[in-house]
Amino acid sequence: MKTILCCILLCVFLFCPKDSCPWYPRLKKESYRDQAQPMALVGKHRNYLLGPDETLIELARRSGIGYLALLNANPNVDPWLPPAGTRVLLPYAFLLPQSVQKGITVNLAELRLYYLWEEGGQERIRAYPVGIGSEGWDTPEGDFTIAQHIENPSWTAPSTILAAEPGTATSIPAGPDNPLGEYWLGLSTPGYGIHGTNKPFGVGRRVSHGCLRLYPEDIRDLFPRAPKGTPVRIIYQPIKVGLQNGQLFAEIHPDQQQRISDPVAEVLRQVATLPWQGKIDMQALSKAIADRRGVPVAISQN
Repeated sequence: MKTILCCILLCVFLFCPKDSCPWYPRLKKESYRDQAQPMALVGKHRNYLLGPDETLIELARRSGIGYLALLNANPNVDPWLPPAGTRVLLPYAFLLPQSVQKGITVNLAELRLYYLWEEGGQERIRAYPVGIGSEGWDTPEGDFTIAQHIENPSWTAPSTILAAEPGTATSIPAGPDNPLGEYWLGLSTPGYGIHGTNKPFGVGRRVSHGCLRLYPEDIRDLFPRAPKGTPVRIIYQPIKVGLQNGQLFAEIHPDQQQRISDPVAEVLRQVATLPWQGKIDMQALSKAIADRRGVPVAISQN
C-alpha cells in the first residue's frame, strides 16, 4: 500500500495535473549531461490525456512548458477546443544547443533557457521556457553576465516603450501588478534582463519588449542559482542534432528569422562534428524538417 501511495504522489509531482509544474527534467536521473556525448539527448517526453474543457494554453501553464512549444509538438490538436481524452505530448526531452555553456544559455529559436551546473563531478541541466522579444523588440544575442540581482523589483518604463505606447504607466512598484514579477536578473547590457511576470500565459511566446520572461515558479528557482557574474549566452539555433545510445536525433524548430536556407546542409554540418558514423535516414530527416515540431526525432538508419 505504501508503495502504491508513493507512486501516486510521484505521478502528481511529475505531471502536475492541477497545479503549475516548474522547470524540467523533473527526475534528477534525467538531468545529467553525458560528458562523453556533449550533444546528447536530455530528459523524457510525457503523455497526457486532456480532460473536459481543457485547452493547450492552460495545459502549457500547468505543465511548465511554453505555449508555442506545446502547440508545435501537437500540430493535430485543436488548441482551444480539443476533445476530452485527446492524447497530448508534453515535450520535456530536448537536445542541447551546440554552444551551451555553464551558467545560462538561452536559445531564442526554441524559446528555452538552459541552466548548466556541476554537481558531484557531473554536469546537470535544467530547462525553463521563456518569453522573448516580439518583432521590432528583439532580444539581443551575444555573451553577457548577470549584473543585477534584485528581489521584488519596481518597474520604470523605458523611454522607448513610452514613445511607442503612449499611456503606459511610467513606473509600477513591486507587487502583483508589476510586469517584472518577483525577481529581476539584469544583464550586463542595460535595459535587458531575465525576470518573472504577472502575465504567465505569455511565457513561451514572442511577446516581450526584449527581456526574457519566466514562469513565476521558474524564476523563483533560477534566481538563487544565478548570482552576479553568472555568464549568460543568448543564441539563435533552430536546428539541433545529438545522440542517444548511438542513435542520431534531430530537433527542428521553426526558423522564425529565416536564417537557414538549406536545413539539410545545416544538419549534415552539425552531424560532422559528432563522434558518430552511420547512415542518415533521409526520409525521416525530410519529414522532421517539414514538420518542425521542435521535438527530438530519430534520423539514423537502423
